Amino acid sequence: MKPIAFIFPGQGSQYVGMGKELFENFSVAKQIFEEADDALHFSISALCFKGPEEALKLTENTQPAVLTTSIAALKVLQAEKGMTPQFTAGHSLGEYSALVASGALTFSEAVRMVRLRGKFMQEAVPVGEGAMAAVLGMEREQVEKLCEEISSGEILTPANFNCPGQIVIAGHSKAVERAIERVKQEGKKAVLLPVSAPFHSPLMKPAGERLEKALEEISVGDLKIPVVTNVEAEVNTSKDRVKGLLVAQVSSPVRWEESMRKMIEKGIDQVLEIGPGKILSGLMKRIDSRVETKNLEDLQTLKKIS
Repeated sequence: MKPIAFIFPGQGSQYVGMGKELFENFSVAKQIFEEADDALHFSISALCFKGPEEALKLTENTQPAVLTTSIAALKVLQAEKGMTPQFTAGHSLGEYSALVASGALTFSEAVRMVRLRGKFMQEAVPVGEGAMAAVLGMEREQVEKLCEEISSGEILTPANFNCPGQIVIAGHSKAVERAIERVKQEGKKAVLLPVSAPFHSPLMKPAGERLEKALEEISVGDLKIPVVTNVEAEVNTSKDRVKGLLVAQVSSPVRWEESMRKMIEKGIDQVLEIGPGKILSGLMKRIDSRVETKNLEDLQTLKKIS
């Protein structure tokens, strides 16, 4: 079999109805949703399947909802196709899904942690004080220079290096607004993102500190599958580094493009995006169109996987 990597989506990929088909058709998926409901003491499954969308979009709900749907899909894949990847990675919150897939975290502990992570990230910055924007068509160096020039004493920094020509910035709302204006003046495009906090910026440090304390309660197992981490865009196989990297991840940029290139360098020529949506598949096409991409989120996509 060709070398394959499993990749897992993050916040922004959620939609009402996600995971419902898998829940109704596969007992392994049903078990995961039930385990999530038990671990969280409320019905995250009902929120995934029926919404309302406004509640699903709240960070502390979105994060466990996307994780649960992703792991339900993973369990179906393992039961139906018996596939094992050479590497795994996840975008931001998706890194927790990758760690569950690797054997480092149990699902029930991961789902509790991402619920807390979402809460801590939401509470780190009062609503309205932080923002994020996608900058399109500019190089990494240009975006870094822009952030330095525009910040004027406020926080403004690259947050996600997603793919060539798509970099997300985060920081204080006014600084993000100034950056959007400057990008437009330079004839490029910048779009304010519908998120409630400036994720992956230094403004998230308080969330990282709270997460560090919460992570003390859980144990990390051996990584049976290597994980390419957001913070370093390097392969991690050491369980002793997992918690530190998860804490750093909250306030550090997601180096997604570099992470995918690292996998390609290691011989990966196909990726399978597991969980809601196909945002990461789209990014991979722009990073390296030679890599074969598929996604798994429902019965239709499952049929296409061989």
